[in-house]
Amino acid sequence: MHVDRDTLATALYVKIDDVLKSSPQLTRWRPANGIAPKITDAELITLSVLQALLGYHKEARWIRHARMNLTHLFPYIPKQPGYNKRLRTLGTQITHLIRVLALDTDLWQHPVRIADSTPVECGRSRETVKRSDLAGWATYGYCASHSRRFWGLRLHLVTTVHGLPVAFALATAKTDEREALIDLFDLDTGLLTHPDGLILVVDKGYRDAATEQQLTERGVTMIRPAYRTEQPRPGRTLLRAVRQGIESVNQTLKGQLDLERHGGRTATGVLVRVAQRILAMTAAIWHNWTT
Repeated sequence: MHVDRDTLATALYVKIDDVLKSSPQLTRWRPANGIAPKITDAELITLSVLQALLGYHKEARWIRHARMNLTHLFPYIPKQPGYNKRLRTLGTQITHLIRVLALDTDLWQHPVRIADSTPVECGRSRETVKRSDLAGWATYGYCASHSRRFWGLRLHLVTTVHGLPVAFALATAKTDEREALIDLFDLDTGLLTHPDGLILVVDKGYRDAATEQQLTERGVTMIRPAYRTEQPRPGRTLLRAVRQGIESVNQTLKGQLDLERHGGRTATGVLVRVAQRILAMTAAIWHNWTT
């Protein structure tokens, strides 16, 4: 286990370091005169990926574990406040690296995409709802899949059939899934580009004539469940075959990567911690593919 962990950490650090060095726009400004950081951004991001993969959702426990077991990989590991402060400034870099790792595999070229959303709970008590800095962004919502209400956000996710994250967005719990999907494609038109045409598999929450028309005009074929009053639609076999893929991705994020135990108390904190877990899942798929 340690050999696999160390191999993943080393390969990921080298990749991240190369990407950050070749992308000046991702380099954070530092004064010419001052104290040089003892841990680089590449090392810190790699350390955060290991935190998610090894299941440490509390940063204080993770730092204690890392200082006892990972000093052979990271000569300097900051204390928990410094680790948290540095990590919250690296949201742009982490989001960029998710796409870089995905593009570094052949899985990205697959013409089938799957879209879904899942709750990201941010609090349970009434006092948390009243005092949280997330109030206004986080709202009450309902998850039909689990028949429960929650207070927090929704993670809208587009993946390949292999579970490789393609695009994601965090929105209020009441944001319409169809609106979030169209916005994702508007913000990143590259998601719709494929020489053989793109197939998008969705569940019944995305059934809407206007949404389907917008996607069709952009060259996307939508595979969705039919209404009871509708004739059987083409692609039923594909729908049954791959719909469980996105459910497995959501379960991995929640069960193994502790998505709903992120611990974020501010908008920046939640965004970084969610991106951290998506990067961890992407890094695991990327590492399996490269090896």
